[in-house]
Amino acid sequence: MIKEILLSIPPKDIQSPKAIIRHIQTFLSLKKTQHLNYEILKRSVDARSRQVFYQLKLRVYIDEQNIPKIQSDYQARDVSNSPEVVIIGAGPAGLFCALQCIVVGLKPVIIERGKNVRDRRRDLAILNREGVLNEESNYCFGEGGAGTYSDGKLYTRSNKRGNIQQVLEWFHYFGADVSIRYDAHPHIGTNKLPQIIEAIREQIIACGGDIQFNTKMTDLKLNGDRVEAVQLNHKEYYPVKHLVLATGHSASDVYELLHQKNILMEAKPFALGVRIEHPQEIIDSIQYHCDVRDKDLPPASYSLVDQVGERGVFSFCMCPGGIIAPASTQQNALVVNGWSPSKRNNPYANSGMVVSVDQRDFGDKDVLAGLHFQQAIEQKAFKAGGGLFQAPAQRMTDFVERRWSSSLPACSYLPGVNSVLLQEVLPTEIYDALAKAFVSFGKKMMPRHRKEGYYTSEAIVVATESRTSSPVRIPRDKESLQHLQITNLYPCAEGAGYAGGIVSAAMDGMRIALKLKELMNP
Repeated sequence: MIKEILLSIPPKDIQSPKAIIRHIQTFLSLKKTQHLNYEILKRSVDARSRQVFYQLKLRVYIDEQNIPKIQSDYQARDVSNSPEVVIIGAGPAGLFCALQCIVVGLKPVIIERGKNVRDRRRDLAILNREGVLNEESNYCFGEGGAGTYSDGKLYTRSNKRGNIQQVLEWFHYFGADVSIRYDAHPHIGTNKLPQIIEAIREQIIACGGDIQFNTKMTDLKLNGDRVEAVQLNHKEYYPVKHLVLATGHSASDVYELLHQKNILMEAKPFALGVRIEHPQEIIDSIQYHCDVRDKDLPPASYSLVDQVGERGVFSFCMCPGGIIAPASTQQNALVVNGWSPSKRNNPYANSGMVVSVDQRDFGDKDVLAGLHFQQAIEQKAFKAGGGLFQAPAQRMTDFVERRWSSSLPACSYLPGVNSVLLQEVLPTEIYDALAKAFVSFGKKMMPRHRKEGYYTSEAIVVATESRTSSPVRIPRDKESLQHLQITNLYPCAEGAGYAGGIVSAAMDGMRIALKLKELMNP
């Protein structure tokens, strides 16, 4: 007999298969002599009441002899002599486009401006330790893209864009823990993602694909309504028949190049603000209604949204047990982001807190106006921080009260923080919206046994979180996924304005590979 059930169990039992079986036996009123096995279909934490539980959706096998094993698969094949697809960018979109190309019998050729994932790590260490930025190898550029050294979240609401489960299955196949298949908010962790990215690269090469690192697309040779070739590193031109543009949301030089070539783009709304960091224990006490978090519960997270006048304010890329990192891609321009290791065991919780911006902020005369607006704020933040990618910062309460912080809380941001009046860095509309939202969030998030909750002097506000999404959309046909002007150009994922996060970017890359095969073999 096979049954699917919903089961609530206490945190202390979540790591014990024997304890879970006891709960199943009780729930189904089964005899202890009956043979039981189970498969976890979904797992989440239910903290809505004072008593916190794990909620499990289980497939239970009762007296069954043949129980399917949990396994993931990837259908590899030799594509050495297959038609080529040139992919610009080795982030989640580019890598999963390449993997899908192989499955359908196409040869992927990935062009990546940055270094491989192992060499890239050294440049990040120098950036954090010495404040020296490599513009081609950083938290955004390099093998795995921004996702590799971000948080590794695998959660998306974009289930209409592709096969979420297939993305999770492939991540599991290449080394991710099986829990990503069933956790409500799956997460790999920055410490584990590099090995998975390397395994994906090895698979692509083993199947006859090609990946070229330290290779930047610097020009396009057009012939009518097609791209004939791409120039690499300002030198030779590489001929292309099908070009997938998966460059990510931070490749401003790509937008500038397309603009110079009169290739159609559109300005689009995005969001911009700060990253805020609390001691993790404060967030735990709020979310779990406790003084000290149960050791069998994960560090708590949160998701916040508020409407301040006509502007939305919302949390972005919340990282429990995480670290704030310098995500800049240009000299003299400061961007911060967050990441977490797989155990999420750092003492701080950080999240982007951003405000929606659009044409009323940056105008609509120039398609790159939003990009230039973004860059101007990043440059102001760099200058305010004092150089070497130190970040301007303020206590949360001082931010709201518009006063300079005489001291700052301890912070995970390794290049360092300096006390600054952030109203001198952020546009007035953005600053005002954040200040009002912080107070509102403080009223929503109050613990039982503390005087202060989310709105507290123990929280630090760090500027600037500006790369939530692309300020530009590269339009494409809804059916063919081709650019509206250039018939063999396929704008893809975050950099084109069609995704937001690792999973949605990966799905978009896979979708384009499937469409390419369909168009080649109608």
